[in-house]
Amino acid sequence: MPSMAGTMPNEGPPDVFILDWLKTAVSWILVQFHGLFTAIGMDPDSGWTWTLSIVGLVVVIRILLIPLFVKQIKAQRGLQLIQPQMKEIQKKYAGDKERQSQEMMKLYRETGTNPLASCLPIILQAPIFFALFSVLQGVAMYSPEDPEYVAPGVFAWSEYATLVASMHDAEIFGVPLYATFMDADETPNPMATRILSLIMIALMTATTFITQRQLIIKNSAPDNPMVKQQKILLYVFPVIFAVSGINFPIGVLTYWFTTNLWSMGQQFYVIRNNPQPGTPAYEAKMARKAAKAKGAVAATTPTPTDEDVSDTASENLTRQQPKKTSRSKRKKK
Repeated sequence: MPSMAGTMPNEGPPDVFILDWLKTAVSWILVQFHGLFTAIGMDPDSGWTWTLSIVGLVVVIRILLIPLFVKQIKAQRGLQLIQPQMKEIQKKYAGDKERQSQEMMKLYRETGTNPLASCLPIILQAPIFFALFSVLQGVAMYSPEDPEYVAPGVFAWSEYATLVASMHDAEIFGVPLYATFMDADETPNPMATRILSLIMIALMTATTFITQRQLIIKNSAPDNPMVKQQKILLYVFPVIFAVSGINFPIGVLTYWFTTNLWSMGQQFYVIRNNPQPGTPAYEAKMARKAAKAKGAVAATTPTPTDEDVSDTASENLTRQQPKKTSRSKRKKK
């Protein structure tokens, strides 16, 4: 696997250095997965090979974000534990928002709680999201006849220069990965582009909604004051993604849909196995444990066999036989 240290072109002024670096990292991961799938026999120019490379990018990013996900869980637990103190501060300083904010910050410092930690995985994925967006935009502008064209990220390196044409021409269901709903007329099959874009936008929006709803309904305490805000965001975020999704390339929609699926599975595992106390998920876990313990007790209680039942029946028949009376007593009757 080639090293990322190669001949890198001058990619602009220092103020965009971070985005350029991320574009290089994102495109490097893409071409490594592309090389891997090509090595196992997939068509190097197929859109599915490049789509799976985007899925591979999601897997790498989400694995790297697992430590932050753990911090997110701890932050949510911490906020849950200090809810009584937060309510007291809100009640005590209801008429003084500035003092209320100061006391809240003091409480966060004393308890070591960081409310922003619960948003870190989403916040840190945003630059990667825009880096992939920029890479796909650069691929969309590819033109072999344009002498001023500069390929994005590692596609500008000599060892990967031929791959930009491959990714540019790659299609799934007849739609290029760089295609967007708004620019469908500039693609080989505008109708297919619009249909696939709408399907991907619907999937991205639905998985975003389901992920947030699962968190609020199953793993949030009913008396948590932040639930009201979360319920508002539950409907706001999907609307934002649905509206802005018409400008996202198919490749970016694929990235977001895949990362949503990862989030759903990850949350389901955590909510089921390590729920927050006082939530419906916690009560469900306790009920499962109680049922399991009851089943274990029942399993240890010996079940009577057919032979035991037969012996018991014989004993009962023996006990129920009438007593023998004397001849003199029978004559009196």
